[in-house]
Amino acid sequence: MGARVLVIGTISLCLIPAIDRAEAQTASSDSEVLPAIEVVAPATSAKPARSRGAARAATRNMRRVYVYPTAPTPTVGSGTDVDKVAAAVNAVGAGQIARTGSLNIADTLQQQVPGIIISDTTGNSFQPDIQFRGFVASPVAGTPQGLAVYQNGVRINEAFGDTVNWDLIPTAAIRSVTVVTNNPAFGLNALGGAVNVQMKDGFNYHGGEINTMGGSFGRIQSSAQYGKQIDNVSVYGALEGVRDNGYRNFSESAIRRFYGDVGYRTDSSEFHLNVGVAKNNFGATAAVPVELLQKYWGATYTTPQTHDNRVAYANLSGKVDVTPTWTIEGSARVRAFRQKTVDGNPTETEPCAADAGLLCFNEDAAPGAPANGLNGVQLANPFPDTAVLGQIDRTTTRSTTTGATLQATNTDQLFGHNNQFMVGTSFDSGVTRFGASAELGTIGPNYVVSGSGIFLGPSGAPISIGPVSLRATNRYTGLYALDTFDVTDKFSISGGGRFNFASVNLQDLIGTDLNGSHTFSRFNPMIGGTYKITPELTAYAGYSEANRAPTPLELACADPARPCIIGAFLIADPPLKQVVSRTVEAGFRGTRELNIGTLGWKVGAFRATNADDILALPSELPGFGYFQNVGSTRRQGIEAQLNLTSKTLQLYASYALVDARFLDALQVNSHSPFAVDGIIQVLPGNRIPAIPRNRVKFGIDYSVTEAFKIGGDALFVGSQYFVGDESNQAARLPGYSVFNLHAAYQINKMFQIYGRVDNVFDKRYATYGTFFDTSDVPNFTNGGADFTDPRSVSPARPRAFYAGLKATF
Repeated sequence: MGARVLVIGTISLCLIPAIDRAEAQTASSDSEVLPAIEVVAPATSAKPARSRGAARAATRNMRRVYVYPTAPTPTVGSGTDVDKVAAAVNAVGAGQIARTGSLNIADTLQQQVPGIIISDTTGNSFQPDIQFRGFVASPVAGTPQGLAVYQNGVRINEAFGDTVNWDLIPTAAIRSVTVVTNNPAFGLNALGGAVNVQMKDGFNYHGGEINTMGGSFGRIQSSAQYGKQIDNVSVYGALEGVRDNGYRNFSESAIRRFYGDVGYRTDSSEFHLNVGVAKNNFGATAAVPVELLQKYWGATYTTPQTHDNRVAYANLSGKVDVTPTWTIEGSARVRAFRQKTVDGNPTETEPCAADAGLLCFNEDAAPGAPANGLNGVQLANPFPDTAVLGQIDRTTTRSTTTGATLQATNTDQLFGHNNQFMVGTSFDSGVTRFGASAELGTIGPNYVVSGSGIFLGPSGAPISIGPVSLRATNRYTGLYALDTFDVTDKFSISGGGRFNFASVNLQDLIGTDLNGSHTFSRFNPMIGGTYKITPELTAYAGYSEANRAPTPLELACADPARPCIIGAFLIADPPLKQVVSRTVEAGFRGTRELNIGTLGWKVGAFRATNADDILALPSELPGFGYFQNVGSTRRQGIEAQLNLTSKTLQLYASYALVDARFLDALQVNSHSPFAVDGIIQVLPGNRIPAIPRNRVKFGIDYSVTEAFKIGGDALFVGSQYFVGDESNQAARLPGYSVFNLHAAYQINKMFQIYGRVDNVFDKRYATYGTFFDTSDVPNFTNGGADFTDPRSVSPARPRAFYAGLKATF
């Protein structure tokens, strides 16, 4: 029976040669495995090689297989030969993450993956929206989510709204990240694909590192990690902390994260227990009127806006080679998540027209609708005539999720041809307690909302606002099977699918309005093929389907006649249909050895069509909205990338075009200046807002000497339509270009100093834009007159300088 050996090599988005195992496992290595490389030696005698010559001969006979994940399993190296992946290959490793000097994985993904861009919808860089091919994984409640995200095989889309809190992932502990497409095995929400994060352990990371950096806007961050293997046992731990005052008012961040892993390995099995905790606080300043930004780039509009995120999780996983051709792997996990938000906003509560001594709700649309207190009695008006009223909305979300995965893989030949068959099942259960409240207050000239201690009860029928207490239970079950068959040595076909069953139950803990029970089920197929035209050139093509079940948040806010404050105040609504995405993609990829290094490249095209797509739509009331199926939408485009790697030079360049459009007509409420009676008409072919068409990326690193390295990167993003301009009538949010520089000097084997400059030319630009009601709050910077420009944008970070010291041992 042949021996199995696990080695580590390097791979950038396209393949490059592997490096020696011992070199790759040192903590000072420039990059680590991406993806894992499994080396299978030919049959040998049980007697170990006694000479260096014999060892070198054995190494020469090894077959290196670059492995790409085909299912959300916790085991690194579990997957299929990357040459047989019938989809685009997108991957980054620890070295590329370290290159950014950032403890935010979103920064690396934006640099290295052609189809990815990030936007600061929340106004805080640690809570970004990550958009891939027009599909989003966002921490913002109410954002329709289109990407599934896994950490060590554990789905980390939150149970209540499928949101993804990127701040909870310990970046220093990441071994690799792959963005997987054309694969329904990744379950619910993988409409545009899945982000698969694999963490380090003591088997693949040896040594230790302490890394501290500081700079602009009060930034100070530090990380420490250590890994060690003792015979069959390994240990690994990583600790991170960040303090940042932010470049805008009230945008401070505090990050505290820990990740640990204990592993045990034999010749035929491997087991791991990994745990993690995080406690993070943010000022989420969101979009701000352009009229305020013209006076001060760090301005905010209505605050406080804060988030408090906490998580604790444990994951037990194992992999056993039952026979030479059968492998069983599985995991069991538990995850506890808690989030508290505080959000200062304008309010629809105002003095009644008939009696200014009382408060009414939404006086313009429903004259005389009483604004009630928690006791159901109409509130007296305690505020002076000159007060500008606002409210502080608070939410608390507590979710506990548990789950298990079991998968079997077989590599027996079929009809004399190589074949890999995989079958698996997963089960996840989430229980969430959600609560919300609204406190009336006044808005000061600095746009700070000060609370009054007066809380709103249910007010303004049919509009609902008031306390919410909801218990939501999600149960997701999946059964999948995939097979890759080598028709010839050059031609491989893949096929399979996954059956998803989702059950969502809502229990109103105050009354009965929110009670509901919903089930969704679907089988999603996939088929694809790869053909190795030459040893350096591979063609691929594939078709797949995926589905997304509506979340408890969406199901509880889906009636245009009864809108709610999305993410806060929920009402009983009609059920939504699940979203079904059908994706086809094809392309070429290859590598070539040149005199100056290894050239890797890829080019491909994709088209994803969503049926019954769900969007968050605004209502005629400012700050209110609802979720609705809007018919079909389509996202299509092309992606191209090349990279060159040598001992002294690393270079990458990429281009992505993403064309996202509505395919059906609909009417939408909007504060667009082109709205008629608050309504815009969306026509088939209109572009979907907030999705730029063009993205160009470039980066270079050059070793001036063995100790001194310099580099830089650039990002060009095209224009996009404002959210609220689904009819494409208003001027677009301008595109932008950003240039960054960095350098590092290795003082000795242990110490390295480094620095970077972000946004070198201090470009003032915005990554997200929407419209707002200009009459909600006065423009205090203009003497209290009304705002005249309805555009509101999320300003990006100005030029910033950072420097750090890294110690490796």
